[in-house]
Amino acid sequence: MTRPTRALIDLAALRQNYLIARHIHQGRALAVVKANAYGHGAIQCAQALSGTADGFAVALMSEALELRQAGITLPILVLEGCFDVQELEDACINHIWVAVHQASQINMLADCNLPPASLHVWLKVDSGMHRAGFALSAVSEAHARLAACPAVASITLMSHFARADEPTESATDQQIKAFEHATQHLPGARSLSNSAGVLAWPSANKDWARPGILLYGANPLPASYIEQHPHHTLLPVMCLESKVFAVKTLQPGEALGYGGTFIAEHPTRVGLVAIGYADGYPRSAPTGTPVAIDGQPSRVVGRVSMDMLNVDLTALPEAGIGSRVELWGRQIDINTVAQRANTIAYELLCNVKRVQRVYIGK
Repeated sequence: MTRPTRALIDLAALRQNYLIARHIHQGRALAVVKANAYGHGAIQCAQALSGTADGFAVALMSEALELRQAGITLPILVLEGCFDVQELEDACINHIWVAVHQASQINMLADCNLPPASLHVWLKVDSGMHRAGFALSAVSEAHARLAACPAVASITLMSHFARADEPTESATDQQIKAFEHATQHLPGARSLSNSAGVLAWPSANKDWARPGILLYGANPLPASYIEQHPHHTLLPVMCLESKVFAVKTLQPGEALGYGGTFIAEHPTRVGLVAIGYADGYPRSAPTGTPVAIDGQPSRVVGRVSMDMLNVDLTALPEAGIGSRVELWGRQIDINTVAQRANTIAYELLCNVKRVQRVYIGK
């Protein structure tokens, strides 16, 4: 019997989420497919979006080259930029756009013998996140140096938000204003909005958006905000599922699993499910984390182990060996699982591994 654990990837939902992002943003959008499309399969997702998207964004040059080798011809932006001259040459040969966020990258570009007008550069501005990018006072000089490089065909100005997923905080508005002030006299297209920027900050709408997590149906905004903005409804792209493959009944006082963290208070029927933290389900998910069993609500009980976890079947007398268990997807919101596990949906999706991916909605 083949292990029944799999991730169903709904490519039709992916396309719909992208169109939602572009409609809200009212401009072009690069679909962010870094980290293997947040665990969904970068090549498959990029192929599914190729007739819809304006382009793609990845973190690394190797990710961009993988897409090119798979036949993706749309623009691809490498968000971390180039680490060496070879990567710059690869960018030129393969028509890949690159971010520039520090002086050493400009120095490398200026010293390189690249073909004229062969490189599209995205100049990153540190508007307040203080992770990567040129300081506000240094942006004009960086822009001038890039414009003086014969290899540079165009310059797009970009920045990244630190707190766009907190729509009641003023930090994002301050970043927008800082970016606009620092770049007001500089030519070139602009890009500010990540997923949360698209969904919650219309003043961040510029020439290009860079939606990531929202493409995969996980809304980065607080639940209270989502309830007030139902037109932002996104469709989960991944359904992580497995099956019950063993059943037993615990008597009152009996402990379950490693550490004995769950102790039955009454006769408790539990199902053993073929998925664990080696597959990407979080070990930190505590007893009570929701699951759906044959479409009915239930919960995880006991500690998640490497290859297995237990679910509560007590209130589901019809459930048993072979019952389908949804860990997250259309019924179980991945954000809820992430909150219970004290993490974020991004990490859960990126951690999915050792699991067969089945693509639907092609």
